[in-house]
Amino acid sequence: MLFLDTGFRVFILPIRIGHPSQFQYRVFMATQPRSSQETIALFDQYVIPNYRRFPISLVRGEGSTVYDAEGKKYLDLFPGWGCNILGYSPERVIQAVQEQVARLIHVPNTWYMEPQGEFAEALCTRGFGKSFFCNSGAEAVEGAIKLARLHTSENRYKIISFQNGFHGRTYGAVTATAQPKYHQGIGPMVAGFTYAPHNDLDAVRELIDSETAAILIEPVQGEGGVNTPAEGFLQGLRELCDENEMVLIFDEVQTGMGRTGNWFGYQTFGVQPDIMTMAKGIAAGIACGAIIAKDEIAPSLRPGMHASTFGGNPIAMVAGNATIETIESENLLEHCQTMSSQFEEFFTKLKEEIPIIRDLRVCGMMIGIDLTIESAPAVGLAMERGLLLNSTHDTVIRLLPALNVTESEVAQGCEIIADVIREMAESAAPQN
Repeated sequence: MLFLDTGFRVFILPIRIGHPSQFQYRVFMATQPRSSQETIALFDQYVIPNYRRFPISLVRGEGSTVYDAEGKKYLDLFPGWGCNILGYSPERVIQAVQEQVARLIHVPNTWYMEPQGEFAEALCTRGFGKSFFCNSGAEAVEGAIKLARLHTSENRYKIISFQNGFHGRTYGAVTATAQPKYHQGIGPMVAGFTYAPHNDLDAVRELIDSETAAILIEPVQGEGGVNTPAEGFLQGLRELCDENEMVLIFDEVQTGMGRTGNWFGYQTFGVQPDIMTMAKGIAAGIACGAIIAKDEIAPSLRPGMHASTFGGNPIAMVAGNATIETIESENLLEHCQTMSSQFEEFFTKLKEEIPIIRDLRVCGMMIGIDLTIESAPAVGLAMERGLLLNSTHDTVIRLLPALNVTESEVAQGCEIIADVIREMAESAAPQN
């Protein structure tokens, strides 16, 4: 990349044109980025303010490092809210997308396209069944709800989901999200959803009746605080579905694509669902969602009953294939487990030192540090120190690091978090 006195940046990018060793070089020019304040002013004038945004404009990144418009460097242990599962600018994904954009940007699903077939094969052979592609986790959940109702008899329409779960913002998905704060002001909600406490099989059993079609659950609740299933809980849900001829749906939007140290969360817990939803990291940050359904259930999503205009587009599909190639070639499933152990060891010791750490929950690259006080201040304190993380469910510091986060980055991030929690503990301590 070159910088010119005119304020332009020049990018010279290689584009593969055939044989892997044959490239042509294309020149791209871009203006210097606006300052963060200039971008904020642009948003203030033209963008609906439905997001709470930090006063920083991010402009480029590599690995687990990202830079703002002023050049400040951040270590991001929550990249893309879990979408950037390979961090920023993964090489194979960039190359695959560049080549595909130059060849074919979009094809509607009235035609066949090789990348979609290849990505479907890659996902299903590492998982099960057949796939349907869409653009987001909420879309995938909507399709899974529809498929469950289509597959069961006409009088069965109820879905059981779980308190503190999160399934998306569209109407079916947000109704399935058993958190009242997401329902305020947008009722009435979609009919047919009932809610059970997490890890309570007896409560689930009491909710089942002749109209219940499915159970919907995250193998690990993400937004709800990185809540893991109690021993035997998911197995119990599987048994209840089998006994009552219901469909078991796993929302793997966060747990899929290696996040738990296996390709899918259900493999980590040894319980296979009938339907599985995915999104976030499956295309390393390119918008992509998917439904995987068992062979005997998939045909119920028959022609004319469901669709997604951009779902399965060739750009997302090659990005997904490149993501899988990267995970396998760099042995990232094993690396995920190793780095997970490093996080767990550090924070277990920190919990013994600092009383405001109430609980620690770790599953692969899903880390929740539950405090006895509000966790929101940790975000700003960490940001001041050059670290990006998340606060969720009032008291939980949440991390969703990239699978290829390095040992030194884990150590750096842990030390910053420790300093932040110590500072918060001192502020929360009673003053004499």
